[in-house]
Amino acid sequence: MVRLTGKRIIALVDEEFEDLELWYPVHRVREEGAEVHLAGEKKGKVYIGKYGVPAEAEYSFDELDSSQYDGILVPGGWAPDKLRRYPKVLELVKDMHADRKPIGQICHAGWVLISAKILDGVTVTSTPGIRDDMENAGAIWKDEAVVVDGHIISARRPPDLPPYGKAFCDALAEK
Repeated sequence: MVRLTGKRIIALVDEEFEDLELWYPVHRVREEGAEVHLAGEKKGKVYIGKYGVPAEAEYSFDELDSSQYDGILVPGGWAPDKLRRYPKVLELVKDMHADRKPIGQICHAGWVLISAKILDGVTVTSTPGIRDDMENAGAIWKDEAVVVDGHIISARRPPDLPPYGKAFCDALAEK
């Protein structure tokens, strides 16, 4: 299947991303024909996941323009606590939200959406560990494998990756 040919996706990276939560969705959208660009604070830097899997940033956050992309993937792990501190990351997420482009977030990635202030009234899921954070940001939290609320696709943790990957690809195909 190549239903996503011509689609361009940003995948955010920083130290201690959850390895599967980055690479599974990246490979999933690539399988369907999308082009994925890994972006970190520093272009060319190799970031190491929680379990030792590397990811090299092909672009720095500052090089990216959300108007040139069709969606964004935010991995979990401990990286979201770092990612949400970069103004450019928050700008990219806010711009994607304003344009109703698919935003994929899994596990602790909800922290980035919280800091972007885009969750008020949005139905989501996440790792149960940040449920209070999500609800305090105005989100409606559900304990489900995947929750799709418009263009925001959320999942809890690695066992939920298959339905999460499909839901994100479906959202991209519909956009």
